Amino acid sequence: MITKLLKSTLLVLIGAFIVGQFIRPAKNISSDQTHAIESKHAVPLDVQALLKNSCYDCHSNNTRYPWYAEVQPVGWLLDNHIQGGKRKLNFSEFTSYRVRRQDHELEEIGDMVSEGLMPLPSYLILHRDAKLSEEQKEKLIAWADATRESMKTMYPPDSLAGK
Repeated sequence: MITKLLKSTLLVLIGAFIVGQFIRPAKNISSDQTHAIESKHAVPLDVQALLKNSCYDCHSNNTRYPWYAEVQPVGWLLDNHIQGGKRKLNFSEFTSYRVRRQDHELEEIGDMVSEGLMPLPSYLILHRDAKLSEEQKEKLIAWADATRESMKTMYPPDSLAGK
């Protein structure tokens, strides 16, 4: 009785796994850079390289997919993580945000990077090359701070207040 139940359960699980391979989320890949952060703010090439390597997989419209993203349910989990990251901050849509939010997100970048909260430790387990050195962290923080300062000269102070 138990072996029959175990076999039936195993067959159902294998069937669900196979069917799941045909249900895939859409890839997060876009060539539209109309509202990308670099379309309005100065992003030096070395900072762009850091952002692309350590941030863009979850915080842009252009994810580099590892091979295991093709295996479901891993692909669904990655898609969920990417969508959540993009809701919080999307560098590909950055200039479509209100000026106040842009300022706040730049402040958050500095805070999250300096506190070691970004890139996420769970992301770094499989993406060791995304780990930021202290020098790289300082470079990103300095860029975010400098961009915020340049925004102060472009916009009235009350447009940057709050979130």
